[in-house]
Amino acid sequence: MRLVTYRDSHGFQRAGALIESDSAILDLATACEVANGHGSPTFASVLGLVEAGEEALAAARVLVRKAPSAAVIAREGVKLCAPIQPPPQMRDCSCFELHLRQSFAAARRARVAHLPDPEEALRQMNTRADERVIETFNRQPIYYKCNRFAVIGPDDDVVWPAYSKAMDFELELACYIGRKGKDVPRDKARDYIVGYTIFNDMSARDAQALEMPGMLGPAKSKDFDTGNVMGPCLVTADEIPDPYDLQMIARVNGEEWGRGTTRDMRWTFEDVIAHISRSETLYPGEVLGSGTVGNGCGLEQLRYLKPGDVVELEIEAIGTLRTRVTKP
Repeated sequence: MRLVTYRDSHGFQRAGALIESDSAILDLATACEVANGHGSPTFASVLGLVEAGEEALAAARVLVRKAPSAAVIAREGVKLCAPIQPPPQMRDCSCFELHLRQSFAAARRARVAHLPDPEEALRQMNTRADERVIETFNRQPIYYKCNRFAVIGPDDDVVWPAYSKAMDFELELACYIGRKGKDVPRDKARDYIVGYTIFNDMSARDAQALEMPGMLGPAKSKDFDTGNVMGPCLVTADEIPDPYDLQMIARVNGEEWGRGTTRDMRWTFEDVIAHISRSETLYPGEVLGSGTVGNGCGLEQLRYLKPGDVVELEIEAIGTLRTRVTKP
């Protein structure tokens, strides 16, 4: 299934599933009433559906197959939110070494660009801090916790934060946790993933450059309203048998800025789940980001966004997440 959350004409969130090649949405609560003669609180939200477990998901699949016409609405007539908005918890992991290496290299180039001999300055630059990050990355999964209340969907604009002059996107795959779990063994971790979506981790790069030397991870460079864009749908795990063989493409205003593949993930979601769940409970609906794929952001090329730009992030088997960046 391709699950979505959308706002109805009264502004209330409702749970649905994309059908008819994503041109229409089946409202799950209405479909349940039409098909079964009664409603069910299970279909009130995508989060409620995920929390209800596999039996509820199986019932939703039956409704999608039946797709009663009274429950079908045009996709273009509604506003899509993130698949779960807000999620119970968000963590963004770092799973792609190429992104780290290329970002560090680009940041070093930026720091010496104004000097008389930038190439010589690069050769003399101390890179030990960057190397320590790479060493840690290769030793264990690393991640930070995001602002879950900053999550928006594909039909919302990203509003440029007032304190930044260098905005960037980040192309990521994300998974949703489908079962409560603690101390999850790596070989069982795939069973805890209910589905996948696209994550655009918007980043204020100038704020990030100022705060990262504090060694506490990103804060205001990521934590601003509308900074976490997710969608367009939650594709259930049964639709993607191999999440580690997906093409990923980033475009800005129709121009390709970069592409990569999930084959390059140094750490899989199974690795991350096993690591995070050590003595810590994961809950249904939680989100884990993959971190940025190599070539999946502007920083790696020292290119940044402008107000009015439209970012399109595409991941094979999921679709395209389109986001417009606007000034307040």
